[in-house]
Amino acid sequence: MFQLDLKSRKSIYEQVIDNLKELIMTRVLSTDEKLPSVRELSKEITVNPNTVQKAYRELERQGYVYTTSGVGTFVADIGGVRPDTKELELAKANLDDDFRQLLYLGLSFEEAKQVALGIIDERRPAND
Repeated sequence: MFQLDLKSRKSIYEQVIDNLKELIMTRVLSTDEKLPSVRELSKEITVNPNTVQKAYRELERQGYVYTTSGVGTFVADIGGVRPDTKELELAKANLDDDFRQLLYLGLSFEEAKQVALGIIDERRPAND
């Protein structure tokens, strides 16, 4: 389903959330599509089931998935899902840090901007 970066400064739990959000937001996973069970996904990506369970709970809290008792976890209709203010501010701060890093590497402002825009274009969903 996806790969985890064990050398990342992000926790495994955060990486699971981010990867699932990306699959949902890019419509690789469709509305009402059933996600793998906690046990199945934890085995597939070789992490503790508690990590997957915690990620599923957080995704449900954020409105990306819903759970039907005894049936499973499903992709929610994400039409109205918006990041909360804290999450958005953190993402902006991370983006700012990463842009500054490009400048510290010696790139001009325009070169750094082109790198950033290139990454954005790579992430553009096919249906956008």
